[in-house]
Amino acid sequence: MRTLIARLDSDGDVLLSGPAVRAAAEAGEVVFLCGPAGVQAAELLPGVTRIVEWECPWIANPAPDVRAFDIEAITALLRGIRADVALILTSFHQSPLPLALVLRLAGVPKIVARSVDYAGSLLDVRLRDDPDLPEAERALEVARAAGFTSSDSRLAVVEPPKTELSHPYVVVHPGATAPARTWSPDRWAKAVVALTAAGYRVVVTGGPAEAGLTEHVAGACGTDLGGRTSFRELAGVLAGADAVVAGNTGPAHLAAAVGTPVVSLFSPVVPAARWAPHGRHVLLGDQNAPCRGTRARECPVPGHPCLDLIDPAEVVAAVAEVTA
Repeated sequence: MRTLIARLDSDGDVLLSGPAVRAAAEAGEVVFLCGPAGVQAAELLPGVTRIVEWECPWIANPAPDVRAFDIEAITALLRGIRADVALILTSFHQSPLPLALVLRLAGVPKIVARSVDYAGSLLDVRLRDDPDLPEAERALEVARAAGFTSSDSRLAVVEPPKTELSHPYVVVHPGATAPARTWSPDRWAKAVVALTAAGYRVVVTGGPAEAGLTEHVAGACGTDLGGRTSFRELAGVLAGADAVVAGNTGPAHLAAAVGTPVVSLFSPVVPAARWAPHGRHVLLGDQNAPCRGTRARECPVPGHPCLDLIDPAEVVAAVAEVTA
């Protein structure tokens, strides 16, 4: 049995597809189709046999042009995989049907996905959405609908490398691809000071493009690792931490996957019922703020009140709660 699983957006989304991947891997090979923003997470998923990278014009943001040559090329590549079944994993605001058409033209005999739209012959099994189901379980239900039987919805990654950081420590991860989904930089910096004053050693993490942010947030109190770890090395840093403090971003899901509790500063631009860390966590932030459900990338409300009204002392208390 060879299963093609598609999740074409970012690292956090790919990590949440892990339970579906493991379910399919119990029956054979799993080829994982992902976008450039999800490759480093796909490399950590147990059960993935092969990764195919493709920047999908109807998923990527900013979106590349739709070109006939590119669609013909990915169709030919998918035909060569000779998958027995394909699972298309999408968020509630994404349509699986364009990819289903490509897969159908590539000759995939069975295609399973969630769709609010009539799918005709594009899907062999069509699931309706459940607005209250966590994203990892939504993905696993697609795998079950395809005939796979696993009930394990926990997140997991391959064994991360051991960190050389001395213990104990707390990780603060201030960045996010969408600014609306994280705290303002000065608030993060004040939280690092407050955590240090409470007796915690603080390690600040971030990607290469976030080095300026992590330097500001770490200040004189924190250890700045911004831009100094690969995604796999970041998994090791998070695995060694007592707790991780982060916004709604991929590393929060990576922390859950390595079993580290998360203090989640969660903006309600997307529903926490679906996107909160799929593991032990404390949720901070006004989930009934005016930005609720807007899917905004930039905060639409002056002052970013859903998160910036959180006091750093609340973060310290939440860290104490999850590390108790």
